[in-house]
Amino acid sequence: MSDYLLEEAPLSSGAIYRLFCGTICPRPIAWVSTRDRNGHTNLAPFSFFNVVSVAPPVLGFSPLLNGEAQPKDTIRNLEQVPECVVHISGEALVDAMNATSASLPAGEDEFALAGLEKRAMPGVSVPRVAAAPVAFGCRLREIVRFGDQPMSGCLVLAEVVSIHIDDAIWNGRHVSVDALKPIGRMAGSDYARTSDLFGLERPA
Repeated sequence: MSDYLLEEAPLSSGAIYRLFCGTICPRPIAWVSTRDRNGHTNLAPFSFFNVVSVAPPVLGFSPLLNGEAQPKDTIRNLEQVPECVVHISGEALVDAMNATSASLPAGEDEFALAGLEKRAMPGVSVPRVAAAPVAFGCRLREIVRFGDQPMSGCLVLAEVVSIHIDDAIWNGRHVSVDALKPIGRMAGSDYARTSDLFGLERPA
């Protein structure tokens, strides 16, 4: 058994990243489209992601600064056009989602790279992935920066203003996990399916 008081025995950013990714899992994946002021679109997956609030509906995801301590295109775009679309891809689109994690030069279109069709999203000027079963059109609430060194996080708080969801997935009350086939991010190159579920009664 090991204990680490980080101010006395600091771990490297790489070690903490691997520890987080290996223990805080499976993590849901936000597949986020943005655009810059010139209309160039970007599409990228982020597994540091979850629900932050229901009333108002707010999602949070955290792009890390890269190895040169530079922000991802997603952050740059949000600073220019404070809107995004957060998709839940499901297993059917996992290969396309993975393709959009490639590091492309700014202004190059990950939609085109992955062979994905764009579709207008109500309430925002950013397009959604036409084939995605779930998409949340969002307006930026805030970007919280935690530092300016490599792997520092930028917490994006995005308020949902519109929702696209496949009728085969949601009946107005319940989501069909079998139809959505959600996936989660594990450590390294691993992903997880939600095909082995169990239930527990919540205590009164």
